[in-house]
Amino acid sequence: MDTSIFFALGLLLIFLALTVPVYLALFATGVLGLVFLSNSMLPFDVQALQLVDAFYKSMDKFPLVVVLFFILCGNIMTSGTIVDKLIKVAKAVVGFFPGGLGMAGILACGLFGAISGSTVATVVAIGSFMIPALVAEGYDEKYAVGVMTTSPILGIVIPPSISMILYAMITNDSLEALFMTGFVPGVLIILSFCIYTYVVCKRGGMKMQKIIPFAEFVKIMKEGMWALLLPILIFGGIFSGVFTANEAAVIACVYAFIVEIFIHKDMTFRQAKKVIVSSAVTSATLLIIVAGATVFGKYLTVERIPEMLTEAVTASISSKVMFLLVMNIFLLIVGMFMDIISATMILTPVFLPMLYQFEINTLHFGLLMTINLGIGYVTPPMGVSLYITGAVADRDLIYVTKAVAPFIFIQLAILAILTYWPDVVLFLPRIFYPGAF
Repeated sequence: MDTSIFFALGLLLIFLALTVPVYLALFATGVLGLVFLSNSMLPFDVQALQLVDAFYKSMDKFPLVVVLFFILCGNIMTSGTIVDKLIKVAKAVVGFFPGGLGMAGILACGLFGAISGSTVATVVAIGSFMIPALVAEGYDEKYAVGVMTTSPILGIVIPPSISMILYAMITNDSLEALFMTGFVPGVLIILSFCIYTYVVCKRGGMKMQKIIPFAEFVKIMKEGMWALLLPILIFGGIFSGVFTANEAAVIACVYAFIVEIFIHKDMTFRQAKKVIVSSAVTSATLLIIVAGATVFGKYLTVERIPEMLTEAVTASISSKVMFLLVMNIFLLIVGMFMDIISATMILTPVFLPMLYQFEINTLHFGLLMTINLGIGYVTPPMGVSLYITGAVADRDLIYVTKAVAPFIFIQLAILAILTYWPDVVLFLPRIFYPGAF
């Protein structure tokens, strides 16, 4: 492999080590690589035009609309009381079990993830509320920190998932079929965490909460009805074919605004304006990362790096089983240092030729990539969720890392099952979207 490639990759690592913003590091490396290191025989002005064209087209893609509106939808819920009502519903359903409040937090992460599509948003919205509540109810603080740091992975596993949207945009997979791959893994994570919670709290002699009176249960369900209808509206609309994923994102935002402003009456029009502006800033940050990754990807394409990597990997690895193992380890390490958006945009084009070579279904790999990078959010030294939870609980990185360890092992066990038993992932897509195969 040409030494210029190693120089470019080294330059990217240096930029990141110097805490240069990710989008700028990607853009600068791509431009410098194309200008000074590329083996392309094209004139400079032609390369410059191609670069500008790639930069523009990267942000002129309709699937990005889904991402932007789901970001807005998550911010609406975080600013209003939909999150609070989802937690109350979850507590009413499972609160009477040993560890019921912990289970309620896990279930709430699943419900919120089914609307927001973001791990970080789920950590902020659910974790900041549930960790103090769990500690106040007598739960071990380490358990509370651990479960509320790791459960938000459901935000990117259970659809809609922002990282899955970007992955499908690159691979041209059916977004609806890719969304469908997340349901069974999401349920497995919820059940596994709930079983662990039950066992730990049962052994610890945790007192069970009383079953709430039926009248109170009905009242809570009525209050939470509008919040519960939101994921039903999204899933029901997408998978019944009434509207597309793009349309679902817009409908979800309109619905959330109507519920918070006119039904719950917990948001004013002035607050709505602030939410929209905040979401626009977040969306702009995402778009600039996508653009920077596209420029870097353009350089990789010109230098034929994906093809050369595929040749190198296939020359040293002949087993599909070993390839998946190596990819899992690699993605887990990447997830420790890079956010899921950047990693998805950079690595997906590199991996695609390898997937075809080893005859791995792209939908299956998309789910594996999402979970691997999601686990990276709770893995030191750069796991974003660790720092967010540490700030909420006023604990250092070492304490939070120890707290999440049991839950990471559970996630890794589930990842192993999903890796080598692809039918678990592809079962639902094959039934509902056979044309995607």
